[in-house]
Amino acid sequence: MELENAANRCAELGNTTRLSIFRLLVKAGNEGLPVGKIQENLGIPGSTLTHHIKRLVQVGLIKQRRESRILHCEPQLDAVRELTDYLISECCTLQSKTK
Repeated sequence: MELENAANRCAELGNTTRLSIFRLLVKAGNEGLPVGKIQENLGIPGSTLTHHIKRLVQVGLIKQRRESRILHCEPQLDAVRELTDYLISECCTLQSKTK
């Protein structure tokens, strides 16, 4: 993972609304939730929700799929694992170099 990609994902999750959306999707599991259920659970106006979902999709944290007239949002757990692995990849390396 590149630094810029990691920074973009962290920035998007740094917004309380987007973090709430993402956490709700993670709780729902790999199948995710329809946009209407996200709106119902979080009480976010439709246009605002669309904006936040678009931002999460752009950095690869969620994926959308259409099933007839219903738009589902799915958490991309591999993207989160990649981010967390990147964040801790050099954990304690300075300590081992100074000893």
